[in-house]
Amino acid sequence: MKREKHKLISIKEINEEYDLSLSTLNYYNDLDLLRVTARDGNKRLYDEQDVKARIEKIKELQQQGYPLRLIKKEIRTLFDDED
Repeated sequence: MKREKHKLISIKEINEEYDLSLSTLNYYNDLDLLRVTARDGNKRLYDEQDVKARIEKIKELQQQGYPLRLIKKEIRTLFDDED
């Protein structure tokens, strides 16, 4: 079975698409809330569908008042991320 290829996007594209500041996105990276899929030199690339799902869940949990430490646990569980 052939694995479907997803579009890869940069942090700048995420910034523009979701209206999140670069510092917020870098902070999410530091907390491992986003998963880097590939690199192009120093440029981090992300799976567009994965980023969309993660950011939507992060925003949903933030609106419900979850602190980032619990959001991180929830993201790890939902997206099967390893420590």
